[in-house]
Amino acid sequence: MFKKILIANRGEIACRVIKTAKKMGIATVAVYSEADKDARHVELADEAVLLGPAPSRESYLVADKIIAAARQTGAEAIHPGYGFLSENEAFAKRVEDEGMVFIGPKHYSIAAMGDKIASKKLANEAKVNTIPGYNDAIETPEAAVEIAKGIGYPVMIKASAGGGGKGLRVAFNDKEAFEGFSSCRNEARNSFGDDRVFIEKFVEEPRHIEIQILGDSHGNVVYLHERECSIQRRHQKVIEEAPSPFISDATRKAMGEQAVALAKAVKYQSAGTVEFVVGKDQSFYFLEMNTRLQVEHPVTECITGLDLVEQMIRVAAGEKLGFTQGVIRREGWAIECRINAEDPFRNFLPSTGRLVKYQPAVQNLEQGTPTLQGAAYADGRFGGTRVDTGVYEGGEIPMFYDSMIAKLIVHGRDRNDAIAKMREALNAFVIRGISSNIPFQAALLAHPKFVTGQFNTGFIAEHYGQGFSAADVPHDDHLFLVALAAFVRRKARERAAGISGQLPGHGVAHAPDLVVVELGPEGRHTHHQARVASFDAATGHADIHVDGAHYAIQSHTKLGEILMTGRCNGLPFSAQIERGPAKNPLALRINHNGTQVETLVLLPRAAELLKLMPYKAPPDLSKFLLSPMPGLLVDVAVAPGQKVLAGEKLAVIEAMKMENILLATQDGVVGEVLAKKGESLTVDQPIIAFT
Repeated sequence: MFKKILIANRGEIACRVIKTAKKMGIATVAVYSEADKDARHVELADEAVLLGPAPSRESYLVADKIIAAARQTGAEAIHPGYGFLSENEAFAKRVEDEGMVFIGPKHYSIAAMGDKIASKKLANEAKVNTIPGYNDAIETPEAAVEIAKGIGYPVMIKASAGGGGKGLRVAFNDKEAFEGFSSCRNEARNSFGDDRVFIEKFVEEPRHIEIQILGDSHGNVVYLHERECSIQRRHQKVIEEAPSPFISDATRKAMGEQAVALAKAVKYQSAGTVEFVVGKDQSFYFLEMNTRLQVEHPVTECITGLDLVEQMIRVAAGEKLGFTQGVIRREGWAIECRINAEDPFRNFLPSTGRLVKYQPAVQNLEQGTPTLQGAAYADGRFGGTRVDTGVYEGGEIPMFYDSMIAKLIVHGRDRNDAIAKMREALNAFVIRGISSNIPFQAALLAHPKFVTGQFNTGFIAEHYGQGFSAADVPHDDHLFLVALAAFVRRKARERAAGISGQLPGHGVAHAPDLVVVELGPEGRHTHHQARVASFDAATGHADIHVDGAHYAIQSHTKLGEILMTGRCNGLPFSAQIERGPAKNPLALRINHNGTQVETLVLLPRAAELLKLMPYKAPPDLSKFLLSPMPGLLVDVAVAPGQKVLAGEKLAVIEAMKMENILLATQDGVVGEVLAKKGESLTVDQPIIAFT
């Protein structure tokens, strides 16, 4: 077994590999860029080596620097994680040529599966189902149209070297095939330096289901069941689960056996994933093979009880697999939510900055069991909540890399149990300082189609095609939020009334039983009467009646803590409650099940007077271009005095490896440019003023 390995990656996956290595008694070496000098993976590793400046092309993607770091520290093997150089055949071969071990598949396996056209031919030879199509490079748009007509519309036009949704178009007629081919080819040439394009049948109502495989250097290959990855936004996975709620045992077995056949055909060693597109009739076709560890591997670990990183290390060290296909278990149901630094209410724009508060879900309230937080291994017991992360409270989310904050994983007895546990875990996940996609995840988990398992890869586009708003996460019991506000206010008043040394005649009196709770910004939406029938400070119990409904709430959470946990009518709950916003310090902001509301708890007379207060309209910002996210202003495309038309390019902001083009929403004339090219912007910072 290796004595020391280097992890050629950063963030969550670097921390993940380090934890397993430590469990195995293996020393670890981290590499880092200047932006990551204080990163969590650097702290966790036994040694750390600086690679270079923040941009990945000058640090994490420079093979020479990584090899030099391995030699400098005496590392015997390199684990690439996922992304960066993990599927780079030249890097894998270089590691071997330097006398070290690449903890992943052999370079020839990466090469065989890295080209989509070549991999489909190999799949055909291995008798793996492939989508009907034309698997050679197509030269002209006219030829593309003829081929598409021969296959039958709809068809998918794909770049051979594509990935992440780039170089991909769907055509439903000759015109779309002609135009889609040209666009796809240009995009592929610009993004990958490879303009080869092929066409295949587009499977309607498709599911994206993948098979986890594991092979060793002794010819043994097994499959570790499937993962359902159909909940995607713009071809990026959002929620993954294992097993799939859709396929039958017969389909599962057939897909697994074909995945193993393909892996054996390329002499695959290590963990890998064979991805399939599955039709509504459970017909399935090979999509591609990912020759690395997947982001969503924890759900497989939960249901099988296997540590995939450990298996990768053991295989790389030359060991045989310690189990056969027949003994691999499939217990319970696991779901993973990717918690990303993005604002779902601003069209998922990146959100960078400091994590002022970062408290992942740390306890399963119903079972009262500790989580596997940060653990590298899920032991298959039901009720576990696991957080794989590469960040910490007070740390920075830099603009140079991907937006992942953490992966939240739960393991339940069945799918309904897993969904319920995930909703509670999201409620208990505290993130402040930046925006996150937790409200969007909560909305997805509550959607009836998701709950019943009736979805496909078009689910998000179909139900959230116009974007995401607060209206997409209506609370199923808004009176519970009213009761929570009344409970917190009563608790605060009881504590204030008990403070000694108050001036006689001017002390805080105990709160009256009847209050009015206003819901909505500045209390201008709805109001509800709440009566606190009983309150016991010692036990943290209160009986609260709201509009005829009864809520028995018990919680020992201290005032001032954001996360409140307890029981309501005998059932456990987690909610986030805090003072705010700054413009109204008397308000309480409540987050629960993805819904965020502002509340005011008032005496009845104060509520009557509030209705008489004039409404102060917010300032008119329509004549300003505001930065929708933190980022680097890389271009300002207009100048003072210039006339612009709606849809015209105004500026470009770079954040998290993406360039975001800001367009004019209406015609106008530029009055003043308020920010300079190269300036780091904050959210809502004015960039341009219009006359």
